[in-house]
Amino acid sequence: MCGIVGIVGKSNVNQALYDALTVLQHRGQDAAGIVTSLDGKLYLRKDNGLVRDVFQQRHMQRLVGNIGIGHVRYPTAGSSSSAEAQPFYVNSPYGITLAHNGNLTNVTQLSQEIYESDLRHVNTNSDSEVLLNVFAHELAVRNKLQPTEDDVFAAVSGVHERCRGGYAVIAMITGYGMVGFRDPNAIRPIVFGQRHTEKGVEYMVASESVSLDVLGFTLIRDLAPGEAVYITEDGRLFTRQCAANPKYAPCIFEHVYLARPDSIIDGISVYKARLRMGEKLAEKIQRERPDHGIDVVIPIPDTSRTAALELANHLGVKFREGFVKNRYIGRTFIMPGQAARKKSVRQKLNAIELEFRGKNVMLVDDSIVRGTTCKQIIQMAREAGAKNVYFCSAAPAVRYPNVYGIDMPSVHELIAHGRSTEDVARLIGTDWLIYQDLNDLVDAVRGGNPSIENFDCAVFDGQYITGDVDEAYLLNIEQARNDAAKTTAHTVNAIIDLYND
Repeated sequence: MCGIVGIVGKSNVNQALYDALTVLQHRGQDAAGIVTSLDGKLYLRKDNGLVRDVFQQRHMQRLVGNIGIGHVRYPTAGSSSSAEAQPFYVNSPYGITLAHNGNLTNVTQLSQEIYESDLRHVNTNSDSEVLLNVFAHELAVRNKLQPTEDDVFAAVSGVHERCRGGYAVIAMITGYGMVGFRDPNAIRPIVFGQRHTEKGVEYMVASESVSLDVLGFTLIRDLAPGEAVYITEDGRLFTRQCAANPKYAPCIFEHVYLARPDSIIDGISVYKARLRMGEKLAEKIQRERPDHGIDVVIPIPDTSRTAALELANHLGVKFREGFVKNRYIGRTFIMPGQAARKKSVRQKLNAIELEFRGKNVMLVDDSIVRGTTCKQIIQMAREAGAKNVYFCSAAPAVRYPNVYGIDMPSVHELIAHGRSTEDVARLIGTDWLIYQDLNDLVDAVRGGNPSIENFDCAVFDGQYITGDVDEAYLLNIEQARNDAAKTTAHTVNAIIDLYND
């Protein structure tokens, strides 16, 4: 899960890119980067850290130009070294920079092809750099001194033919324009829009529509599966379908957790989808626990608040804010190691004792992944005096790893893998646990756009829609993504970065 943005403007775009990245900060807190272009020269700043920390005034002053792209990152595999911060750059052809959200499932094969056939060197462990080199090669074989939109779209078609997995991409071709494209299954989100200024029309491409809203851009639409948009430096816009067999199957977890509630993805309001999740949960509780005895519904901030509110309304139970959140602590889901996640929970949340003492409390969260956070929160509720603590997940049980760009880690770190609901309830310390049914989740999301027939639900049902994920692949990503490997890599790279400074 990363956030990407690109703007073709009529004046300097550095501040607009910065503002857009702050809006997308929830999609990645590990690193941030911006590259701009002016008169054929590139200006780049990227490093580990939050947007506000990476970009100081002196950096912003150097990021000149009316076209640029930006990225916020969190690591799905490998390390969180600053060497893997994006955007990435290759000098041939033309000078191309690229920002990527997602994960390639055939990156090992591609890496070998790039070296042996394309004669290109990859300098990091990032699949984003591999994707950049594939795109650069496909554009180079067109052998044009000045690429046209046909050449750019042909290169995107070449990417779709060679790359597997989930990806949303924004690339800048120095001196010519910016291209955005989406994988043939539309797993990862990407939208584009425009705004009118005194100097003319400006265009923006981004992961979520909320970043367009904040900057005053009007959403045109989402890119379709396999589609690309190309915007020239002088402001001409072209779109084209570049995949042979595109199929809509967007990631359903965007609506559960990843996206901001004020975003619209593939025509579906994330906020309304979460309202419907709460309604479906209430119906399940009424079926399975008609004498539930719940006194109060309390959300675990922030993502679950919308579903919890609707759940309480349908149950006819009080909704209360029982936890106060320290907003200066990052999202525990995307912290590099288990130790960091454990430490941050009590720093991030504090219970309001008045809302717990002597009550039967229903806690609502968006999902349960490792179970570490919810176990500590349930304990906090008991320490605050709750009589009974029940727990509700707006998503089904997460039993399988994600391979399309979300850090749902080693299968052995997923608390629900190989366990029943009762087993999970016992491990996290709740009196009883309710998971959302998968069919209900799909109905809740599809309610915003009935034309989308399929969603990527692999973390819940183990069905990987690209059809190229087998046990051997899952074993490889387990070795790459387990917390021990990630923590070790993070420590080693931190030492290297310190030495280089």
